[in-house]
Amino acid sequence: MQTSPRIDRRSFFKRAAGTGIVAPAFIKNLMSQAPSNKLRHASFGADGMAYETLVAICNHPDVSLACVAEVDEVRTAKVKAKYPDAKIYKNWREMLDKERKNIDMVSVATPDHMHAPITMTAMRMGIPCYTQKPLTHDIYETRMLTEYAAKHNIVTQMGIQRHSCAEYKTAVMMIQSGVIGKIKEVHAWDYKTWGDSTPFPDRSDPAPPTMDWDQWLGIAAERPFINGFYHPSEWRKRVDFGTATFGDMGCHIYDPPFTALALTSPTEVLSEGPTPNEHSWSTDAVVHYTFPGTQYTEGKTVQVTWTDGKERPPQEVQSLITRRIPNEGSIFIGTEGVMLLPHTAVPILFPEEKFKDFKIVSTRSPGGLKVSWPGGSTEFADHYFQWVDAVAGKGKSSASFAYSGPLTESVLLGSVAVRFPKQKLMWNAAKLRFDGNAEATGWLKRKYRKGFMVEGLS
Repeated sequence: MQTSPRIDRRSFFKRAAGTGIVAPAFIKNLMSQAPSNKLRHASFGADGMAYETLVAICNHPDVSLACVAEVDEVRTAKVKAKYPDAKIYKNWREMLDKERKNIDMVSVATPDHMHAPITMTAMRMGIPCYTQKPLTHDIYETRMLTEYAAKHNIVTQMGIQRHSCAEYKTAVMMIQSGVIGKIKEVHAWDYKTWGDSTPFPDRSDPAPPTMDWDQWLGIAAERPFINGFYHPSEWRKRVDFGTATFGDMGCHIYDPPFTALALTSPTEVLSEGPTPNEHSWSTDAVVHYTFPGTQYTEGKTVQVTWTDGKERPPQEVQSLITRRIPNEGSIFIGTEGVMLLPHTAVPILFPEEKFKDFKIVSTRSPGGLKVSWPGGSTEFADHYFQWVDAVAGKGKSSASFAYSGPLTESVLLGSVAVRFPKQKLMWNAAKLRFDGNAEATGWLKRKYRKGFMVEGLS
């Protein structure tokens, strides 16, 4: 991990005064506190990716963990052991109400359906947010978070940490420098199977005594607990809580094409895969996106295709790669060559004979991976520290909602398209609708449960 010089609150304001930085609302809270060398962090979620995220953030020398909200106390054991002074809450709204004056920044790593309500609530308090991917469960939520963060100057970052890795940055720079020419099409895929075609269980079970099931449901409609069907990890397969494989991994694997090609919003999306059922997502998705062309693409449009589960890019595409393709990654087909970008590894160029003298050299150091090639080089950047430093006024985050919001919107169009197989959906990003298809437009926003309404979203 990178290190950075410590900065206390008093020094921060002294530095910021001469930079022209517009202070977000949370600064008022910092100014009301006694000088300290630590930014006080709060986490929504305590285990799994939530734990990895809070540890990565709190490894920054200028950060301490103040409190954690977790609906299942069994999942707080590691946090209690590593951060015994942190306060633990089951109810996230109670934590914000009681600890607001003790929080300078938050990370949100709950099931997908609760990303937006928690993030929006925190942002409306002026708190900087690090929110895991996908940014939200629904597209309307993504748009609202993106617009609010921009309007109110909230420091944000989405949890696509590989965005800051040297491997992905190398691919981006090589594509933009024209190493394989103008890009004609891109294929992205992932082997994961976050879906379920089995019948809905005809039973209900008591929720674990350690768990607040009502809080876990949050904005979702009330329903009985079913052991092994939702909590702790099966929720990714369920349409009300997760976003299938493309929601889980699409924000990672679509990230390099989205950055490298300077993509905006797609104009069309078409699914050829199976549809979800009432409760669970399908697997083996095939989703085609048509984006407006850019300076890095050939032609007026460019197609980016996503496949997952057992599906892979067509054989004619795989035949361009003279080796077995990995379980996760993307293929860029250019006018002058082809790039295979495994998830996450250094890109490989084809045909190999053509690029045999194009040497890509990777060097590892305590600071992370550095990749060099003819004409350029990139280095690892700590995605978490980058955000912390941005909160402290010492730089910018690379995956703020201004970038990750449009990326998430594009990915989540797949969660609508799979409901309308073999129907070309015409996406009107400016008006946030599918032109000529009111039924598809109806899937952009859900109704929040009474008692869990959030201003700015519901």
